[in-house]
Amino acid sequence: MDPDRRTLITGAAAAAAYAALPGSGFTAEKRSPVVKTTNGKVRGYLDGEVSVFKGLRYGADTGGARRFMPPVPPEPWTDVKDALAYGPASMQTGKGEEGEPLSEDCLFLNVWTPAKAGKNGLADGGKRPVMFYIHGGAYNGGSGASPWYEGTKLAKRGDVVVVTVNHRLNAFGYLYLARIFNDPSVADSGNAGQLDLVLALRWVRDNIAAFGGDPDRVMLFGQSGGGAKIATLMGMPAAKGLFHRAATMSGQQVTVGGPFNATRRAKAFLDKLAIKDLAALRALPPAEMLNGLKAVDPIAASGGVYMGPVLDERSLTRHPFFPDAAPEGLAVPMMCGNTHDETKGFIGWDAKAFPQTWDEVVARLPGQFNARIDIDPETVVAFYRQTYPNYSPADVYFAASTAGRSWKAAIIQAEERARAGAPAYVYQVNWKSPIQGGIFGAPHTIDIGLVFGTLDAKGSIVGTGPESVAMSNTMSDAFVNFARAGDPNGGALPKWEPYTLERRQTMVFDNASRMEDDPRGAERRFFNRVPFTQFGT
Repeated sequence: MDPDRRTLITGAAAAAAYAALPGSGFTAEKRSPVVKTTNGKVRGYLDGEVSVFKGLRYGADTGGARRFMPPVPPEPWTDVKDALAYGPASMQTGKGEEGEPLSEDCLFLNVWTPAKAGKNGLADGGKRPVMFYIHGGAYNGGSGASPWYEGTKLAKRGDVVVVTVNHRLNAFGYLYLARIFNDPSVADSGNAGQLDLVLALRWVRDNIAAFGGDPDRVMLFGQSGGGAKIATLMGMPAAKGLFHRAATMSGQQVTVGGPFNATRRAKAFLDKLAIKDLAALRALPPAEMLNGLKAVDPIAASGGVYMGPVLDERSLTRHPFFPDAAPEGLAVPMMCGNTHDETKGFIGWDAKAFPQTWDEVVARLPGQFNARIDIDPETVVAFYRQTYPNYSPADVYFAASTAGRSWKAAIIQAEERARAGAPAYVYQVNWKSPIQGGIFGAPHTIDIGLVFGTLDAKGSIVGTGPESVAMSNTMSDAFVNFARAGDPNGGALPKWEPYTLERRQTMVFDNASRMEDDPRGAERRFFNRVPFTQFGT
């Protein structure tokens, strides 16, 4: 089925179901806000006091002959398009969100706004800050339709406009073919997914005022892979001026892939598919193209082949944070965060998988470091046992793997910002997930639900008790303040100072949040003995 038709049918069904709810009061005037965009009129729906628009098309279909090419705006329309259901997510090896289709035709975004309808639709002159969220899932999976990213609560609490976005992923967005095929149409294939995000930001610049937002106060925030995409955008000249604050949440991009390694990966991908010419590759059904991702990565020599942004000397002419912070992003206020127990979020929430002995820790640490750092694991364990004598084997395993695998890149970003005189506001989440009595600590992803306020979303790890609500309100308010003024101060938190090399000021989010200078400083200094390599580069 044509994706546009599928989205419209789904949206119409959603509207009919909504209208049938007892007491819904569904009328064209009350329940169906209509907004005129540069592409045409769109119709959303009201969720309480928030107007919601899902599946807004910001780019044309990227399949067929346009596979691997930069995105272009869609053709305008003259009717009113329903925007009541999420658009398809990018093709990926995993499943999309429940009921979410996958398609090459995936350039859709979603908007939540508290703007009130009037003579000019939702353009009420409110000039609200825009919080543009980029999903995680590395560069391989995910979408803007996760219930964790549902924007109603955040839009209402902060009086902000919330946007989430889909873009091309994995080989559809990052397969670098420029050195394999002498064809100008694939010159930008290694960064097509990033260029999708640039096009989405241009849509926001041109349209968000019609939804009650301020195009001059656009904040990017994203967790894990979303944070990495944001860091990459900070080094892209094409993105300059399209966003005005940036927050990376447990996701950093110090370096991007080099062109020769990216070419080796593309060759491995093509060999796996047994394809040698561009026309055949473009004609391959999208589901079959995913099989190429099963190729063994020729650089890491294990796992599936990595796809990510490339130093192609076109979209990217330098690394985002090497040898220093890219000058394109220095004027953008930045927030850079991580969680205390990042790697506890990578083991499937199974306490039985915790290492029980010191020998297990030594054997398993190299797999967690995964070529990011190269250091003797016995030396690592000895350091932690001396520094934290009360730590169990599991405590050491997660502390060391977090510090070496996940935290190091965040430190580099903060340090390079400070060296350039454009410091970041740095945070660390210590607040523990209430799941199973807190044994998982503060794992990867915990800050998503806290910022969005989606405490009761399917699969949530943050709980709904009083402490969860209080922590969510605190983090959400800090992010809203940052979106509003480029400074997270102004709420219940103590004074939040930017990061300097002399003190390394860090906001520690907990039941009693506090500022600390150089938290876990001993671990930071220990891992400084070896260089850090960004995964995939």
